[in-house]
Amino acid sequence: MTMDNGSPWGGDSDGLGYTALTVWLMQLGIGVSHSRPYHPQTQGKDERFHRTLKVELLQHRRFADNTQAQDVFDHYRQQYNAQRPHQALGMQVPLQRYHASEVTYPETLPEVEYLATDKVYKVSKSAHIEVTGRRHKIGKAFIGQRVALRPTEQDGCYQVWFSRFEIGEIDLRMT
Repeated sequence: MTMDNGSPWGGDSDGLGYTALTVWLMQLGIGVSHSRPYHPQTQGKDERFHRTLKVELLQHRRFADNTQAQDVFDHYRQQYNAQRPHQALGMQVPLQRYHASEVTYPETLPEVEYLATDKVYKVSKSAHIEVTGRRHKIGKAFIGQRVALRPTEQDGCYQVWFSRFEIGEIDLRMT
């Protein structure tokens, strides 16, 4: 999934930029990547949808309460997905193209596994791992999780992995 850097997708300024939601997605095997900050064109389709939603549903409109707003959104969703043809879909409606995923949702998150050669560290309550006596910030989203370090070709530099995803790098040569 490509996502922007705002809540709930990113914006963890104290670490590698992940949130509890993105960590949960990665535990499910879903890769996440973040667009360049302040470059909404990376999310063009999503930005286009928000523009359409604003013009067709929200502009110059006030709702009496949340119930009325939900009713209006429900009607709009039905129209958008089942009645309104989309040029990008060859003038089909989204429901004509939609198919349910064959991947089942697990009752419990799978255990994170690492390679036998990985150096595995548990992220502390302060969002750090301690390597060779020095603390390295990983981020709040990973507190209590296990991450792995894998060496790079550069001596003293390591990739940081969570599950099957590389999430960053640390340089043990830095003082």
